[in-house]
Amino acid sequence: MSKPPFGFGPPDPEKRRDNDPSDPGGQFGQGADAFNQLGQMLSQLGQMLSQAGSSTGPVNYDLAKQIALQQLGSSGEVTIGFAAQGDSGTAVRDAAHLAELWLDAATILPAGATTTVAWTGRDWVEKTLPTWQRLCDPVAKRVSGAWVEAMPEEAKQAAGPLLSMMGQMGGMAFGSQIGSALGQLASEVLTSTEVGLPLGPDNTSALLPANIEKFTEGLERPGSEVLVFLAAREAAHQRLFAHVPWLRQRLLATVEEFASGITVDTSALEQLAGRIDPSNPSSIEEAMSSGLLEPQTTPEQKAALNRLETLLALVEGWVDVVVAEAVGDRLPGADALRETLRRRRATGGPAEQTFATLVGLELRPRRMRAASALWKLVGDTHGIEQRDNLWSHPDLMPTTDDLDDPMAFSERLGETESDPIAEVERAQRAADEKREQDKPDTPGDES
Repeated sequence: MSKPPFGFGPPDPEKRRDNDPSDPGGQFGQGADAFNQLGQMLSQLGQMLSQAGSSTGPVNYDLAKQIALQQLGSSGEVTIGFAAQGDSGTAVRDAAHLAELWLDAATILPAGATTTVAWTGRDWVEKTLPTWQRLCDPVAKRVSGAWVEAMPEEAKQAAGPLLSMMGQMGGMAFGSQIGSALGQLASEVLTSTEVGLPLGPDNTSALLPANIEKFTEGLERPGSEVLVFLAAREAAHQRLFAHVPWLRQRLLATVEEFASGITVDTSALEQLAGRIDPSNPSSIEEAMSSGLLEPQTTPEQKAALNRLETLLALVEGWVDVVVAEAVGDRLPGADALRETLRRRRATGGPAEQTFATLVGLELRPRRMRAASALWKLVGDTHGIEQRDNLWSHPDLMPTTDDLDDPMAFSERLGETESDPIAEVERAQRAADEKREQDKPDTPGDES
């Protein structure tokens, strides 16, 4: 790294000798010099850890939050130039109310948000940090712990205090990286669900007016029109997350599953050890950030990533279709806004880049256009009720293969009975009964 992290730098031998009254001429030689270096390092480390908070997990979230908020500074104040009267919070709530009315005719899922708020970037950091913690912890834990797991037991015992110190430094390194990424994202993200995940509190629609105003500048559309369109997308996401009980858990669990499969090439340990200079604390972070411990993608992770991309595409495609039908001809620039946001999501905007930095994978719904086409076909052919009922159980959802052939999926859907959930429940009961029959007899059952 080009700059020493957290205010550290290599000790200055001349300055140290000048300030050491016990060794005015340096007659104790290099042994005393090394001892002083170690003492200074431990003193600086203690000061650094005490200033950064008491976080003891794989990521120092106290530091992450501090860095993100410092990066934002006083920016992100809620001021919307296109709000003719009243404050931005009122404009956001009015836009959300109008969007909910339009959505009622486009989906059978009722409103999911009980609260609509205008957030600053600082609000976004504070309100979404708990979810980021759930997403980032498994990755950080696996990356920081994999190399320790591979060490021989004798080496672990010999390095005991150093391992603890490196664990804390690793937590701070992750915290610094996450804080910087969250600060950048908070200055650009438009709504709480823009990355396709339920990052904010339950049942809360949140828009970031200051960021929306910056986003609107290059669109040549009225700001009020953009605000209503984004409010409709946020409200549609909230309807899914509130009324599809399995969706929130499935999305977050798939990210965690991806993280649990992380493996590290431990053959790089010897090279890593050679990069650490005990007299220079910054060398610890530099070594950990050098790429030697970059995780290797496994087949299991690729499968989890494929499932995540498909589910994200289905979420984003459904929102895309429902909002288009809800808005209809009510907003003259709706088609242009729809295409702009499709490209923003599909080409990897700031949200995707930041998530790739934080968690190690891209939240890019690569198949969003295919998913939109599938949802549109199902709605046009079978009606919005049957389309939206597919969300009632994960086994009813289209698969990756269905995105390749939406017509075949639609035809199969037409061949099923009118109550697909009943069929799923019957299949589940049959599976439960079979498992019960296959259970071995317990000793108490024998006479």
